[in-house]
Amino acid sequence: MHSSPSYKTIAQVKSASSRSMSWLQERKQFVKALLSNPAAIGAVAPSGAALAAAITESIEPRGKVLELGCGTGVFTREMLRKGVAPSSLVLVEQDSEMSSSLRTQFPEAAVLQVSAQDLSRESHPELHGIDAAICGLPLRNMSGAHHHKLLTAVFEAMRPGGSMHFFTYGVRCPISPSVLEDCGLFARRVRFVPLNLPPASVYSLSRQP
Repeated sequence: MHSSPSYKTIAQVKSASSRSMSWLQERKQFVKALLSNPAAIGAVAPSGAALAAAITESIEPRGKVLELGCGTGVFTREMLRKGVAPSSLVLVEQDSEMSSSLRTQFPEAAVLQVSAQDLSRESHPELHGIDAAICGLPLRNMSGAHHHKLLTAVFEAMRPGGSMHFFTYGVRCPISPSVLEDCGLFARRVRFVPLNLPPASVYSLSRQP
């Protein structure tokens, strides 16, 4: 006679089922956003674990972090895994369904449903005292004027010595030298992530010395 499954086995099955549903829901949410606004997504799949690890590599656990274009929360979850406090996160996501999902996933974080180009400390006091920023926005799909407005807002909110980290699928930095010069910023490529789909490069932006 076969013995009945142990409690641990049942729990493991339920846990695996829950993880599968979470993965499926994430993909459905991503595809829905992609179909409704392809230019705002700029990818064919959510960012992978290797890219999440690379783009958050230099984030200090005790700092206050601004994340732009959070999507399904891949980078957010990686920062929490590395020890960043949920209450130290300011998450910016324009898509209504994704921003609602972020509020559910990260109830202690500040979630702003607003275009990243419209950020300002006057309208959003949550931006005061930012130590670092992560950007998941499709910068290659934006104009130089949008880059300038976005970077100005981010670095006005950031403490001295802070930096912004972003990724691109292109072969060069998507922000033009003229915009970088006008904003007083310096860009450098810090990682190449061949295991992401598609492969991506991670850049760091900081103020010029």
